[in-house]
Amino acid sequence: MGREIIFYEDHFLDFYAPLQDKVKLKIKYVLELIKQVEKVPAKFLSPITGYEGLYEVRTEFESNIYRIFCCFDKGNLIVLFNGIQKKTQKTPKKEIDKAMRLKQEYFESKKTKSNDRL
Repeated sequence: MGREIIFYEDHFLDFYAPLQDKVKLKIKYVLELIKQVEKVPAKFLSPITGYEGLYEVRTEFESNIYRIFCCFDKGNLIVLFNGIQKKTQKTPKKEIDKAMRLKQEYFESKKTKSNDRL
């Protein structure tokens, strides 16, 4: 089966680059799991209620919680957007809104690219 993971622009990399190496390893582990496991446990990947088509990759390391926003494209392609380190119980709405905007931009840019080929 296998899924493919891509990044939309540099939003994920901007979040990922400054993290500690141990946190990066944990995030890589979770992303590999998502790529390979057919039914990913909700503790690692789950939809965000009220935001159609938006998911969050969930990673915990020590007492820190990290979220990476993403969506599916064509079934097995996962597109990563922005990420955050959660400091409160609720995921900040402005980060979810940013992810929704990026998701919209991603699909709009795909339409534009396919129109360029006509």
